[in-house]
Amino acid sequence: MEGKEEDVRVGANKFPERQPIGTSAQSDKDYKEPPPAPLFEPGELSSWSFWRAGIAEFIATFLFLYITVLTVMGAKRAPNMCASVGIQGIAWAFGGMIFALVYCTAGISGGHINPAVTFGLFLARKLSLTRAVFYIVMQCLGAICGAGVVKGFQPTPYQTLGGGANTVAPGYTKGSGLGAEIIGTFVLVYTVFSATDAKRSARDSHVPILAPLPIGFAVFLVHLATIPITGTGINPARSLGAAIIYNKDHAWDDHWIFWVGPFIGAALAALYHQLVIRALPFKTRT
Repeated sequence: MEGKEEDVRVGANKFPERQPIGTSAQSDKDYKEPPPAPLFEPGELSSWSFWRAGIAEFIATFLFLYITVLTVMGAKRAPNMCASVGIQGIAWAFGGMIFALVYCTAGISGGHINPAVTFGLFLARKLSLTRAVFYIVMQCLGAICGAGVVKGFQPTPYQTLGGGANTVAPGYTKGSGLGAEIIGTFVLVYTVFSATDAKRSARDSHVPILAPLPIGFAVFLVHLATIPITGTGINPARSLGAAIIYNKDHAWDDHWIFWVGPFIGAALAALYHQLVIRALPFKTRT
């Protein structure tokens, strides 16, 4: 309407007649944008929910590394990929565990299980800096313990078969590895934002229930694409845990890629979701 400023809305919400099949129209009455999380929230430290959320992140990341690194070790012990679960099986192990663990911990900690996810959500002001740092520390500790248990079960094969550590594969440059990690993490964190979008949850009741499925599936697909390049990190805690327990020079040579890449990818996903998908800076304030 001429002369009247209106909110910037995503296509289907702006034109009700083009509403996607299976969704109901969104009105301004059933959703309010939540306030951004404070940078520091001192009261969190005295809350049991804060500490149990950190414990949940520790246990989830521990289990994630335990199952996935064991799967990688099993595949590498076979005489060839056809005699084992292969790349597809490894990808399913990573994606399936994320699906299960996000489902189990989403109601306690949000089910991050990944410092890159935590970092992206922090940039979007979904959680405080205090909680973000605590989560990342607990995720890394859980990853170290998970990889350590795998090595305890099979110390010699663990060292001879690479320990599940991430490295850039021969034939690829460090730039290629960094790019693969950035794009792979973007896919994951973008999926996390979309699957857990509070506005979509207010409109479509099935969204929060199904959220772990697309997140796990995104992890599966990214692993299929990038295992041949970097072994697929997209999770700095996963890369750190395996590198510390394996502790060989070549595992540390490329290790920076598995922190810088995922954090850049997460930041880009947060920026894209907040500025383009949700268009939050362009909405009018009433």
